[in-house]
Amino acid sequence: MKIIWTEPALLDAESIKTYIEQDSEIYAIRVIEKIIETLEDLKLYPKMGRVVPEFRKKDIREIFVYNYRIIYELQGQSITVLTIIHSARDLGSVNR
Repeated sequence: MKIIWTEPALLDAESIKTYIEQDSEIYAIRVIEKIIETLEDLKLYPKMGRVVPEFRKKDIREIFVYNYRIIYELQGQSITVLTIIHSARDLGSVNR
């Protein structure tokens, strides 16, 4: 399996890092590293995440890292990272 990051997902990760860095640069790095580790785990277990309730499509799934939802789509032999949002945010408010 190959991991493909969409531009919005990359921007989300950068925004998360920038936001957390305001309090702790070390914690910001740890959060991003954990997100990347989790995505690497998906290569072996791509269906590890649950189906996103808002979409109810079996190929659009999510996995949680701390308080963040990593939303991804299974496409053949690839995993496309669509977005990473804080779990308190309404997915409908994300403009994509």
